[in-house]
Amino acid sequence: MTTYASLASSPPPPAAPSAPASRLDVSAALLDLLRDTTTAPRPDPQLEALTLAVAADLPVLLWGEPGIGKTAALTQLAATLELPLTTVIASVHEPSDFSGLPVIGDDPAENGVPMAPPDWAVQLVRAGRGLLFLDELSTAPPAVQAALLRLVLERRVGALRLPPGVRIVAAANPRSSAADGWELSPPLANRFVHLQWVHDADVVVRGLGGVWPRAALPVLDGGRLPEAVAYARRAVCGLLGARPALVHRLPSSEAGRGGAWPSPRSWDMALRLTAFAAAADASRDVLSMLVRGTVGDGPGLEYLAYLDRMDLPDPEDLLADPAGAELPERGDLRQATLDAVVAAVRSRPERGRWDAAWALLARAAETGAPDLLVVPATTLATLRRDDWEVPDSIEGLAGAVSVSRRAGLAEVRSLGVTGAGR
Repeated sequence: MTTYASLASSPPPPAAPSAPASRLDVSAALLDLLRDTTTAPRPDPQLEALTLAVAADLPVLLWGEPGIGKTAALTQLAATLELPLTTVIASVHEPSDFSGLPVIGDDPAENGVPMAPPDWAVQLVRAGRGLLFLDELSTAPPAVQAALLRLVLERRVGALRLPPGVRIVAAANPRSSAADGWELSPPLANRFVHLQWVHDADVVVRGLGGVWPRAALPVLDGGRLPEAVAYARRAVCGLLGARPALVHRLPSSEAGRGGAWPSPRSWDMALRLTAFAAAADASRDVLSMLVRGTVGDGPGLEYLAYLDRMDLPDPEDLLADPAGAELPERGDLRQATLDAVVAAVRSRPERGRWDAAWALLARAAETGAPDLLVVPATTLATLRRDDWEVPDSIEGLAGAVSVSRRAGLAEVRSLGVTGAGR
């Protein structure tokens, strides 16, 4: 007979078995773990160049082979900058999607026919800010590229103007690896800062391990803004004043016209990027990517060389105080500085200036590669007048250059300077 006591002491009935987890639920859990990545600060010149161009409010076009990570970089950039990302595949849209669709109202003869913008443009205007990503640009046919001109330059879509808080970045594959690719039209190509996007094996390995580099807008020094603008204007105007042929040079090849090339528009972009780079104290590598991606490799390298010459010390200041002179560390800049000093002595040959130049060369021999002194020392020796004695500082050049035959002095021969520069 079952009693109350026996019921109380009996074990509770087993719980109903839970429903087995769906296989898709387990798959989703695994996918969540695979997506669980983080970011960390890491020097990345191409990422810094991208963020600097975005900060300067210039349209950027990333060129790279398929699967290189262009879309992932833009997605991560938008997330880091907390900007809503709007992706538009240019090749699957009609020209009217960018120029606007005509909407006939009550009295078109009186009011005209407005061009209605697409929904993605309306959403960007409502948000007031965002990152507009024009993907697969090199697969867009010419008619679509023509419709993109106003969007990229004037930020207009139909009758709508995108707000200043919207940034534009595009991506493209080279024609050889694009799906039914086209070369960019010259007017559209000249509106972009072209950045070559390549993979870094270390970044990929670290990212697949769960840590990707973090994008961040450059930190601009508010106290250097006027100085940065003056520097950029002096650089661009100085180069173009000396090389007016670089103001506008349309490449002859179709592929060249679809990339970066110099025009007044692209030089204005280069000026803006130079000012931003100076205010952010960006590296030379970053500035090189941006400038060459704006005006092309040839003009860009000339511009960078001109920037280097702008930063060289004044030859007259060096001649005035050779003992305290600070010479550039880079070999090419040091060579250019010494050549400029010799040229200054040639333009005004005086005994004191000639002696100071030799003292400067001796200092350069102590602090740098002696082979850089061969040309300036040989040229300086030819400037000697008959009544000028050899300065004592020339002894520091022994073993570096040969000046005895040039100077023609017994005192120099007695120094035992060998023919290293012959």
